[in-house]
Amino acid sequence: MMNTSGPLLETLTHRLADTPVEFLAEPRIAGVANAQAVAVAALVNDIVLLHGARAPAASLQGFIGAQVKADRNRLALAMILCWLLADEWFIGQQFPQHDLLQVLGEAARELAASTPAHQFTQDPERREELARIVLARLGFRPRDESVAQATDRLSAISGTERRRLLEASRLAEQRSREIREALAKKAAEESADKWSRE
Repeated sequence: MMNTSGPLLETLTHRLADTPVEFLAEPRIAGVANAQAVAVAALVNDIVLLHGARAPAASLQGFIGAQVKADRNRLALAMILCWLLADEWFIGQQFPQHDLLQVLGEAARELAASTPAHQFTQDPERREELARIVLARLGFRPRDESVAQATDRLSAISGTERRRLLEASRLAEQRSREIREALAKKAAEESADKWSRE
């Protein structure tokens, strides 16, 4: 993760601060009549095409909103992420469709669960959080930061990343415990088998 140096963080946070109103408009929600609402699936498809990839129709289904407030926030954040991923540095990387859809889908869902979407354009800390998360999920870190610095700052600023790191640590510890228990059980069985042969 984050092994490759990316763009300057300030470039991305500045871009988020300057998000055009079109990317802050209401996302289209199924069953809600609003002629000005943005079709997020079409916007996501456009971003994937900008990166030289294709988005299968099935993968775009997740960007057609249901009639729930949480879905509205997730789609609004996906629109902001589309604006960020349209930056020329990101376009120059030509990310694979899978990576883009992971950021636009999973990352948006996780972040939208705890923070209103527009905070990621209005609040300086949330702008930094979003920029760092996008870079990290794509395997990059801000330019002029070491892996350790980028990791520390990301976990310090992002509650979402802290939870992810804690969950990964918990799963790794559980797996280690299971391996230790299996090894101890195998050693006990081998010892018992040895005694029975003697």
